Order: sequence, then structure tokens, then C-alpha cells
Amino acid sequence: MQSEGDRLNAITERIIGAAIEVHHELGPGMLESAYEACLAYELIERGLLIERQKALPFVYKGQLVDCGFRLDLLVENAVVVEVKSIQRFERIHTAQLRTYLGQSKCCVGLLINFNVKWLTENGIKRVVNGFPD
Repeated sequence: MQSEGDRLNAITERIIGAAIEVHHELGPGMLESAYEACLAYELIERGLLIERQKALPFVYKGQLVDCGFRLDLLVENAVVVEVKSIQRFERIHTAQLRTYLGQSKCCVGLLINFNVKWLTENGIKRVVNGFPD
């Protein structure tokens, strides 16, 4: 039987494979929305359940606040994917993903920056939050 950690690792591997395909086809220099749409297509083609631009409300002093937090992609109700097309990752991008992980109760997320020459060298960052053994 597959552990939860193994399941999440398998999902992230499939997401990364799909991202590599998108990057191979499009290259750097496009808008985030284009990469997101193409990545969503690739993930669906690979049989993964996804939600795009999923609203992520939070609670403040007992009140539900829906102020526009949106997950770019939620894959298999378990992995948060944030799509970027930027010069380089900054600490704020990791902080944003950590916030999304905490609020969504997901254990793993991927930051994927398509605006790089080689996606696998400096375009993917994996962030975990209470990842199961």
C-alpha cells in the first residue's frame, strides 16, 4: 500500500513532468496565464484532477474573509501549484506558497517559474508544510 508521502511525491513528479513539457513547447517569455492554461491542459491529459484559480478564503477573528486569495492550481486536492513568469524567485514567492499551504491544509506545493532557460535547473521550487513520512 502506498503511503501518503509516496502518493504526494508521485503527484509532484507528474506535475513536474507536465511543466517540463509546457516549457519545452513554449519556452520562456510568455504570460503566467498562458503557462497556467497549458499546464492545466497537460495535467488533465495525464489524468490528474485539477482546479484552476481556486478561491482560498481565510478566517480572521472568527470571520470568513474572501479577499481574493486564489491558488493557481490545486492538483488532486493535495498539491498547490503557483505558476510564475518572473526573472527569479524571491523570498516573497516562497512565503506566499507557505501561506497557501497553511490555509489550504496541503502538505506540499510547487513554485514553477517558466521564465528561465532551463526549467529543471532553477525554475522549480518544492515547498513542504508538515509533509507526511
